Amino acid sequence: MAKKILIVDDAAFMRLTLKNLIEEIGYEVIGEATNGEEAVAKYADLQPDIVTMDITMPEMSGLEALKEIISIDETASIIMCSAMGQQTMVLDAIKSGAKDFIVKPFNKDRVKEALSKAN
Repeated sequence: MAKKILIVDDAAFMRLTLKNLIEEIGYEVIGEATNGEEAVAKYADLQPDIVTMDITMPEMSGLEALKEIISIDETASIIMCSAMGQQTMVLDAIKSGAKDFIVKPFNKDRVKEALSKAN
């Protein structure tokens, strides 16, 4: 059975790009969120197997949403997505429970590797 993925990014183009890559790899995208608050709510509703989470978003950052989701479900598999130059935030995310991170622009092989690690 295909793993269910929740994509969280404030940029529609990034969500679409990642959704196409994830589906091409063979996973199922069951939802999308545009900010951290939405991500926490959708995580509770949809119970995805894996979440891809942008770090920088309005309302609630990806880092805050990561911590909130981990506090609800310590087994959550969350992969952080970051632009180059956000290494400090990526390290904070890994320390806070993220399973891996992928850098934008997305590379299909790297996305596949991160998803298989998060399983």
